[in-house]
Amino acid sequence: METLFLWALKEQYKRRLRLERGHRMKGDNMGLYSLAKRTVLAASLCFGLPALAVEMPDVEIPYESFTLDNGLTVVVHEDRKAPLVAVSVWYHVGSKDEPAGKTGFAHLFEHLMFNGSENYDAEFFEPLQEVGVTDVNGTTWLDRTNYFETVPTPALERVLFLESDRMGHLLGAVTQEKLDNQRGVVQNEKRQGENEPYGRAFETLQSGIFPVGHPYHHSTIGSMEDLDAASLDDVKEWFNTYYGPNNTVLVLAGDIDVEEARPMVERYFGDIPAGPPLVKGKSSIPELASNVHEVMQDRVPQARIYRVWAVPGRTTEAANTLDVAAEILGGGKTSRLYRDLVYNRQIATNVQVGLFPFELSSLFFIQVDVKDGESVQEVSDRLDAIVADFLAKDPSKAELERAQIGLISGEVRGLEKVGGFGGKAVTLAEGALYADDPGFYKKRMAYIADASAKSVAQTARTWLGRNHFQLDVIPFGDFAAASEGVDRSTGVPAVDDTPELDFPAVETASLSNGIELVVANRPTVPLVNIAMMFDAGYAADQGKKLGTASLTLAMLDEGTKKRSALDIAEELEGLGAVLRTGSNLDTSTVSMNALKTELKASIDLMADVVRNPAFDQAELDRLRQQRLAGIRQEENQPISIALRQLPPIMYGKDNAYGIPFTGTGTIELLCP
Repeated sequence: METLFLWALKEQYKRRLRLERGHRMKGDNMGLYSLAKRTVLAASLCFGLPALAVEMPDVEIPYESFTLDNGLTVVVHEDRKAPLVAVSVWYHVGSKDEPAGKTGFAHLFEHLMFNGSENYDAEFFEPLQEVGVTDVNGTTWLDRTNYFETVPTPALERVLFLESDRMGHLLGAVTQEKLDNQRGVVQNEKRQGENEPYGRAFETLQSGIFPVGHPYHHSTIGSMEDLDAASLDDVKEWFNTYYGPNNTVLVLAGDIDVEEARPMVERYFGDIPAGPPLVKGKSSIPELASNVHEVMQDRVPQARIYRVWAVPGRTTEAANTLDVAAEILGGGKTSRLYRDLVYNRQIATNVQVGLFPFELSSLFFIQVDVKDGESVQEVSDRLDAIVADFLAKDPSKAELERAQIGLISGEVRGLEKVGGFGGKAVTLAEGALYADDPGFYKKRMAYIADASAKSVAQTARTWLGRNHFQLDVIPFGDFAAASEGVDRSTGVPAVDDTPELDFPAVETASLSNGIELVVANRPTVPLVNIAMMFDAGYAADQGKKLGTASLTLAMLDEGTKKRSALDIAEELEGLGAVLRTGSNLDTSTVSMNALKTELKASIDLMADVVRNPAFDQAELDRLRQQRLAGIRQEENQPISIALRQLPPIMYGKDNAYGIPFTGTGTIELLCP
């Protein structure tokens, strides 16, 4: 299972790239090993949202839901664009449910769920890989544990057999050997995470903002001592208490409808007995008596400031309004913190602002990477001033609309997938689990669209005006089981051949200037993806200044002959479009993801970026400093070190591929 905080950080970083180059934290591990993804929700804009600056399309996730007699909640969404079904099983139990002395047990149990069940006592992955199942994984977080896979339609019954077998028939297959093995795996994950740069930060933030005794005070990975003490009796108690169908949501999204789903689900899951009644936790938002400021030394390439507030839980209007506030404060180049700290004063190299949404109390966070040579105290003081100014007066209309369209367009993009770590299956599961409403995404979108400058300011004053915790990391119901169930003695169901996938028709043409045009029409989502590819990449730098290709592509959207970098960023945010530039070893690409309703204006902007880059010296100097900071980060990350050092050894220094595969070049060549 993927280290979840690493995964969540990648999702956060993707979202930041959307805002800067056109899903929230930079891609290095702050030290939590089982973090639920900040799920990208799908937008439903056909229920009367207020008019925004950009015309928004109507989008909806149709679904049907039903509940088995044993309490299992089932949500079905039909999407026939491919012969695939996303299966997502969410248990309403996480690390918040761990008693004292048993921290880390929710995550440890998640690992055990992949080691076989009574009627298939082998690795869970094996029978799925042989029939083309993808996205097979599980994650644990404070409030829930989930398991998911994307399944070719003919293999669906096989997956339902395996999922139901580990839900209802697990304990007979759990042995001391398996427990000891997975205990070692989890403890190794803990060591690995803590040895990453900034790897101990999140655990410190969590214990600093949530007091002793609060369900969120301890980390999901747990302590070594508690993991060592976990016993088979603990496994049985946890399973019998929390893994009943009445504490579970099952989502099937894709090539299936409710008439097909209901009999299959009843056959495989209906005979599993319900678990005991459980008490649902109530909102618990702690308040610090004063601001708390701690300093941590770590082996990191640059100083980083974290600041967090405890705010209302994920399903509240306040939490979603604070999401809008986060966009205004740190949602992109035009945001207040980025514009001031990174762009104008150039005392920081990166800013992240967002919300970790939890059930009992969410976390509002600000993260600032301090530029080498700059004072952490100076950056912290400037952060104080910007937040104070933000709380003192309402945001402008332009700021509000950019934040709303940025959030909403991001939600729409989440509809392109049905499963995996995100997509429509996750959207429906989260709504069903946390709000007893698979369609909760509609309410969330309404909260965002209904937010006014006054409501955003008032909500921010209420919650961000409270005391915060700062960490500076510096270098160094009545249920009954069915009387009959599936005949499990017949073994794992056979799988028919997978139907062929229908690809969209491809049309080609040549422009008058010789550019080859390729068009594929896929009308499932009102988005248009445009990519312009050039036959040269990092390899063309060989023998010259390494990093030139990457830096050149990065400069394209840093200003044109008639638009500044901030003009481009503001126009992209206003259009709800995403512009990306980049290179790999062999090619360079400029791409855009645009709303169909704003296609002409988006293409005009993309054309200006491609045809009329300004290559302004001041922008180059600023970007060079960010690249230098990035190289220093790479030189402290094990994987990046390998990507930089191995190619010259493998290919030879005179080979075009004998260069660092990161494409960023070297400090010596980037310095003028």
